[in-house]
Amino acid sequence: QVQLEESGGGLVQPGGSLRLSCRATRSGFTFDVVRWYRQSPGKERELVAGITGDGYIKYDDSVKGRFIIARDNALPTMYLQMNKLKPEDTAVYYCNAERQVAIDDKLTFWGQGIQVIVWS
Repeated sequence: QVQLEESGGGLVQPGGSLRLSCRATRSGFTFDVVRWYRQSPGKERELVAGITGDGYIKYDDSVKGRFIIARDNALPTMYLQMNKLKPEDTAVYYCNAERQVAIDDKLTFWGQGIQVIVWS
């Protein structure tokens, strides 16, 4: 069974940076699409960024130019570099990974969530 383990969250002042990491517990397991989501209190979970195996990247408009998503397929691990953080970035961040196993079937994995607080 593959699990995703997140690290790198914490408390940071506005304008600061944090780097989230999400590591699969089983090496050599490949994913097709990896994503970062976040959820703030009272709000629905929202997509922050995603990257395909081909390197296609999509960002939510609220983080464009500030966040960078990356992946290392060898480990496998995904990253979210968060720069110029704002109080509205405060949320629990979740990594998500998918692997297509059939035309109409896929495996989906979620991290446990990690807290990011932007507060002065």
